[in-house]
Amino acid sequence: MVSLREAQKQMTRRLLLDAGLELFSARGYAATTVDDIATAAGTTRATFYAYFPSRSDLMRALIDEKLNERLQRIRSAHRGSTAEDLVAAVRDGRREVILGWLTQTADRWPSIHSIIRIGRDAAAVDPELRDLVEHWLAEAIGDIEEGLVQADRFQPHQRRFRGVLAMSQLDYVAQHWGEADWKLSREQMLEELTDSWHALLGS
Repeated sequence: MVSLREAQKQMTRRLLLDAGLELFSARGYAATTVDDIATAAGTTRATFYAYFPSRSDLMRALIDEKLNERLQRIRSAHRGSTAEDLVAAVRDGRREVILGWLTQTADRWPSIHSIIRIGRDAAAVDPELRDLVEHWLAEAIGDIEEGLVQADRFQPHQRRFRGVLAMSQLDYVAQHWGEADWKLSREQMLEELTDSWHALLGS
């Protein structure tokens, strides 16, 4: 059973993460200070540093925890994090299964878009964070590769690169959907993306 003190510590950490996400979204990473985050969370600079050694460490936690939680990615000894449903969809390889996974992922875009955008914003100004989003994308590419390995589909030298192509497409569409004028409905976009993924990865 979690003690009251431990529950309070977990709550303070969550408040700092939530405040950081809100401020980074509203002001941008570069314009948000540790003091801003601490104040918004109702605490102090000293308390902030008790949980996160720096602003960049809080940003890492947002990617590692908030983003992975929203995408239902779990800890993995091999890749940092893994999405078992992505591995399963690629292993299955049927078009309708791939479409189902892409549709569920698109449903989550509103909740993940800001975190990825902030991560790229942070990487542009903080050298410590330059590979932050790319590392997360590499974990997703690893999931695709694992699905292809389990299915014994394509040659070993093809699997990772096919994952790179698939995730590059998905990442670009996810980051620009809603802003670009592609003359497609959401359903049409998902059908086109599914066709491309199925050609790259499917059975």
